[in-house]
Amino acid sequence: MTPLFLLVIAALLRSSIAQDFDVRQHLSTVTRYGAVKDVSDDNYMDLSVPNGCTAVHLNLVARHGTRAPTKKRIKELDQLSYRLKELLNDAERKASDGDKSLESIPTWLRGWQSPWQGRKKGGELISLGENELYDLAIRVREMLPELFNEEYHPDVFPIKTTQVPRASASAVAFGIGLFSERGSLGPGRHRAFVVTSESRASDIHLRFYDTCTTYKQYRESQEPSVQKLKEPTLLEVSSALKKRYHLNFTVQDICSLWFLCKQEASLLDKTDQACALFSPTEVALLEWTDDLEIFILKGYGKSLNYRMGVPLLRDVFYSMEQAIVAREENCPLGTYEKARLRFAHAETVIPFTCLLGLFLEGLEFEKIQKEEPLELPPKPPKERKWRGSIVAPFAGNNMLVLYECKGNSSQSTREFVDSSGKYFVQVLHNEKPTLMPVLAWCN
Repeated sequence: MTPLFLLVIAALLRSSIAQDFDVRQHLSTVTRYGAVKDVSDDNYMDLSVPNGCTAVHLNLVARHGTRAPTKKRIKELDQLSYRLKELLNDAERKASDGDKSLESIPTWLRGWQSPWQGRKKGGELISLGENELYDLAIRVREMLPELFNEEYHPDVFPIKTTQVPRASASAVAFGIGLFSERGSLGPGRHRAFVVTSESRASDIHLRFYDTCTTYKQYRESQEPSVQKLKEPTLLEVSSALKKRYHLNFTVQDICSLWFLCKQEASLLDKTDQACALFSPTEVALLEWTDDLEIFILKGYGKSLNYRMGVPLLRDVFYSMEQAIVAREENCPLGTYEKARLRFAHAETVIPFTCLLGLFLEGLEFEKIQKEEPLELPPKPPKERKWRGSIVAPFAGNNMLVLYECKGNSSQSTREFVDSSGKYFVQVLHNEKPTLMPVLAWCN
């Protein structure tokens, strides 16, 4: 093969990779649920429910849906608008007659204004987020019809949320979907339902990260060192963009532009502006810096991050135990709980996911049992399981379904269920049966 032919092949391969790359799947925890819901992952398995098993209880822990940027980040985007003007003016000042460097600057940067300019409030659930939770509820009802085939009562289907409006709005959107066509309100035959929450100061189940003083001190102490870990990669990306666009980008500029990319791609479905500034390789690096941060401050980077979520795990186990007691005592339908539905935040879902032992590699499960620190997620191009876009996207969720199994009539049952048991739990992450560190089904 000639060198020219090899160069052509390499260029075609790079073009193919770029065309297949969807930045909307690489936005860490700012990723929209629909962008990654159907993405295949090694943690997921195609496990069918064994014959003779019926769902008798559901625990759901879900993150709120896609939301608007917070008031603080809206201000950051307003400042970015002024900063871009400054960079463009500086570039034009330095350019000499006939200098073609200005031609490399994307036209959208000139006169750019934030889509959220002038807004005084933020962080609310947007219509995309409402639909994420509404559609999730419809799928859950279709997946587990035996759980939702009786008349609604708040003690049978308790819905719990934090006091943050985007979480409570997510709970309402889910409830509207779950109980649609089950009431008498309006053309959709909706019905009223109850959503409860604890005080922010005492919510040890869904806002444990706010009630744990030790954790807040740990996070504050670690944030500077996390920034130092991220800085070399941010410098690498800023250097590349300086050369490409002939603008004097700083690390802070890159952080703001990356944030803008995430907001545009996730909330506005726009990938041809801020996101187009970065190559797929650079997006992967920036995604990794976000994933690194949540690993250290919310995930497996410190056992405290997930140990403070133990009260939530206890509440999950307690609800299943109560369901088993009710089944064993032959309590009539409508007198015991069938689903406990919780809506909270990434800071809730990520530690809970760690408590379940998901997204671990090799012998890492043994390490977390000993509360030993895990190695940081490897930097691209190395592969890693820990991806914020999969672990906790908007509307990301964990479901623990309690099954009562009678008989052992099929091979599929023998594969997944211990014949000596009667009640079993299946864990689903983002609606997919998920490999546990030991078993996909446990009794």
